[in-house]
Amino acid sequence: MPRTALLVSTALLAALVPLSSARAAEEPAPVPVDRFEGEVPFAGPPAEGIFTWGSDNDDPPTLQLSAREDAPEGEKVLAGTYDISGYGGFTHDFAFDKPAHNWSASKGIRFWWDGQNNGKKIAFELKDGGANGEASELWTTSFTDDFSGWKQIEIPFTDFVYRTDYQPVGGIDQILGLTEMWGYAVTLPVGAPGQFAMDGVELYGKADQSLRASVTTDAAVYPVREGGTADVKISVVTTGSAPIDEPVTVAYETSGGTADSGKDYTPVTGTVTFPAGTTSGTTRTVQVPTLKDRSAESAETVPLKLTVTGAKPPTETPQIVVDAHGLPYLNSKLPVNKRVADLLGRMSLAEKAGQMTQAERGAMGKPGDIAAYDLGSLLSGGGSTPTPNTAEAWAKMIDSFQLRAQATRFQIPLIYGVDAVHGHNNLVGATVMPHNIGIGATRDAQLAQRAGAVTAAEVRATGVPWDFAPCLCVTRDERWGRSYEAFGEDPALVESMETVIQGLQGRADGRDLDRGDKVLATAKHFVGDGGTEYGSSTTGTYTIDQGVTKVTRQQLEAVHLEPYEEAVDRGIGTVMPSYSSLDLIGDGQGPVKMHARGDMINGVLKGRMDFDGFVISDWNGIDQIPGDYASDVRTSVNAGVDMVMAPYSYQDFHSALVAETEAGRISERRVDDAVSRILTQKFKLGLFEQPYADTSGASEIGSAEHRAVARQAAAESQVLLKNTQGLLPLKKSQKVYVAGSNADDMGNQTGGWTITWQGSSGDITPGTTVLEAMRKNATDLTYSKDASAPTDGHDVGVVVVGETPYAEGVGDVGNGHDLELSAADQAAVDKVCAAMKCAVLIVSGRPQLLGDRLGDIDALVASWLPGTEGDGVADVLYGKRPFTGQLPVTWPKSEAQLPINVGDASYDPQFPYGWGLTTLTKVPEGGTTTLRALGIAAAAAERAGADEAGRALVTKARLIVQQKAAITSAYAKPFAEADRLLTQGRYGAAVEKLTAAYRAA
Repeated sequence: MPRTALLVSTALLAALVPLSSARAAEEPAPVPVDRFEGEVPFAGPPAEGIFTWGSDNDDPPTLQLSAREDAPEGEKVLAGTYDISGYGGFTHDFAFDKPAHNWSASKGIRFWWDGQNNGKKIAFELKDGGANGEASELWTTSFTDDFSGWKQIEIPFTDFVYRTDYQPVGGIDQILGLTEMWGYAVTLPVGAPGQFAMDGVELYGKADQSLRASVTTDAAVYPVREGGTADVKISVVTTGSAPIDEPVTVAYETSGGTADSGKDYTPVTGTVTFPAGTTSGTTRTVQVPTLKDRSAESAETVPLKLTVTGAKPPTETPQIVVDAHGLPYLNSKLPVNKRVADLLGRMSLAEKAGQMTQAERGAMGKPGDIAAYDLGSLLSGGGSTPTPNTAEAWAKMIDSFQLRAQATRFQIPLIYGVDAVHGHNNLVGATVMPHNIGIGATRDAQLAQRAGAVTAAEVRATGVPWDFAPCLCVTRDERWGRSYEAFGEDPALVESMETVIQGLQGRADGRDLDRGDKVLATAKHFVGDGGTEYGSSTTGTYTIDQGVTKVTRQQLEAVHLEPYEEAVDRGIGTVMPSYSSLDLIGDGQGPVKMHARGDMINGVLKGRMDFDGFVISDWNGIDQIPGDYASDVRTSVNAGVDMVMAPYSYQDFHSALVAETEAGRISERRVDDAVSRILTQKFKLGLFEQPYADTSGASEIGSAEHRAVARQAAAESQVLLKNTQGLLPLKKSQKVYVAGSNADDMGNQTGGWTITWQGSSGDITPGTTVLEAMRKNATDLTYSKDASAPTDGHDVGVVVVGETPYAEGVGDVGNGHDLELSAADQAAVDKVCAAMKCAVLIVSGRPQLLGDRLGDIDALVASWLPGTEGDGVADVLYGKRPFTGQLPVTWPKSEAQLPINVGDASYDPQFPYGWGLTTLTKVPEGGTTTLRALGIAAAAAERAGADEAGRALVTKARLIVQQKAAITSAYAKPFAEADRLLTQGRYGAAVEKLTAAYRAA
């Protein structure tokens, strides 16, 4: 229908139906949101604008403003086409730097939709709360396209429900906050090409009080000791904090629950009235007394039923919980094994299944599910954080979850886990360490332990007792997007860095786990995740991550299993299987997902290695096992997985586990073993005595003391690959020209797994960039990111280049990534190095290919991903500390050489494993005679068990050999093998290999 005809029809209807017109006149004028006449641009955050999104590159729809004669409003409409396989849609976000919008005066939102009569559902979503449109809660509803032509879709705000399948930040308050609206989004249908048109988004109607006013309680659960009194605070609150217009009454009564009225508590009943004009936030208190019956018993519940008139009632009925008391498992003086046995003997199958279930915090649309499913654990996936992302908010959030667990029969506390893989990296303001690849470059086991201790202290101070770290992968192919999570390519190096476990957990017997500065650690990913073959992955567009590791049993033992034996000996509390498959040559099974390999989990890890902690699956890891979901559950649990990370499908896992056990396909003995292992760690962590956050160490998060450890780690991780004519260290008096994409970018130098899962460029967390640190040391410094500023008159150039952040298979080479510098970085290197002597720093998670440029570069540094403390990088650049780092992986000449590793039969790298020049004031000198003497002394130190002396002798020999730096294949192979022997404690043999390299040069 043409717009003119539509208007005529509307006028005719108004004349014929005056009553409707009169009612419409009482309604407030609609409030425009989008007219699609060009007033809102196509632009992404942080600016205000409309933008598209999707699961793959071809899933975002096309958008345009199209002029149409039948436009319901104005001249143009928003139109587009789509062909979506995963998910896709578009969003209108309001500007980040302006206040959120207040929609609380309106009844709902409406818009015109050009129906295609395809029967498909279109999801419509609102964003409220949080800091901005991309850090907000999501509220969703949908309508069905079962009509043709334009139709005005009206959606009252009461129709929107909290989205539980995905939240970008998880729950803020899980209340639709109409005073803090950040925009809306439309999710389009999948599975077939389509087109759409939309117009005139606006707010309509007048909100009634029941929409604006709510009755809330200060908690959902009120634990009290037997004989104590619960104080339930009932409040009336309004959007916009306006006083209520009409009275609100709340009738209350104790009713139902597992406690006995008159025996366990004194029943109460009554009414609370909030008169008209009551200010928002006014509170009344209802007291519920409990009684002592002097018998040992489990926890009992007393629901306080609330009936509200004149406002929205609370989303849940508050529950008073009479604490469990007098039972043996609650006695902290009993041995842990006796406490475990007592508690296990009291639990039902459903309660045991709950302990084996881990859910994502963002899935807790119904926080009562924690008690309903007796959940044993919650986690924050990468970037899943409270709002605001502060230490205080973390502790408050986790305490709120722990409070929910107090409503269960035995009040078993949750164990909350995070991926703190290089410091408490999800928390803004935390101390961010170098990634493991940099820690491996330090070759400093004591420093690795101190870094782990800092991480543990900062994590535990926010209420988190469990860390999904360290990664004990042995990276064998730098095309892998997780290679920076490895300490290196040699298992002996990985083992030597496992002192980090003691930094995280404390002593190997677990006696320190209940301290306020220690956490349960996780060895991951068992086993072989670093050895997957390029091109073997079947996960989305990944090329190597989650692929297949094809090895002989001897290779598996020598390369990938050894680090786990060390971890078990060090008392590691949990182990996480790998997403990858293991294809053990000769066993006849072919590739089998690690989550299904009972021969490895039950047989090797728990059997041969005698691992007594528990096994936690990776994120939806069991879903990759072939077969239906029930099959996935029984296969993984029977293989030895004790707790399953089922982030958004925790209900399905719980019910499937119970069903499979009742059917006898999983034995009750297997379930009891799993739950015993989980409870053991909870008791060791002291969670039964102190389930809530101990924030006494919160003031140390990001402290100068902690950052000093990270600064030292950053400094020791720097590997000097080339230093022609001693260009480095720089002198304070030199006029320095600084360029490159990573010189002044905190996000790039911290890498993936920083604040968000993938990380991001920019000023994402407090710290010091490399440029900021250099400015503290230079008297005359020019900075030009793209090297566009004049280069004349400078003594030396420093070009800081490398990668932008990524995590997991998203960073695989071939999945939108390669090992080449970006065109902008290449141009910056070329320009600066042509104009002056130059040092190039490569900030990256893996080696970058330099090709012909190496000859034009005077000094080259592998900076890895140094974390928040750029001062550590400047410390070695300016000689406050000497360069001492060594390559933890082989630096290839070309991608065609990959995979290339120490010990390969053919080995011709750009720089060999273990390479690292020094800027010590006095570099050792000598030749074959000196090396022969060093070899004799090193062998003697080895026989005497004098490790410190042995390492020092090998290091001296290495520094001598490195001065003859014509790196050929004949030189590189024994040189690299020497460093592997050094890590194994074979000092005499290491010097022999170095001597062979010296002769080859």
